[in-house]
Amino acid sequence: MSDKDLLEALKRIIEKELSSLGALIPKDVVSNIERQISPKLEKVIEQSGYVKKSKYENLERIINDLEKRIDELEKN
Repeated sequence: MSDKDLLEALKRIIEKELSSLGALIPKDVVSNIERQISPKLEKVIEQSGYVKKSKYENLERIINDLEKRIDELEKN
């Protein structure tokens, strides 16, 4: 599951739980809450051992580059 999908799923869960209060809370307040909570949720998710897809891909690229450099050094 990509980070966007995960955040969207969490957003839907929060919206569902707040739906009973939806008539009382303006939409801009919900989006403001989302902006404040989103970074904190990402931090909690990373602490659980998961990382964003973009972060994973960057780390994978770095690892591949390092492996190529090691192979070149071993050849010399």
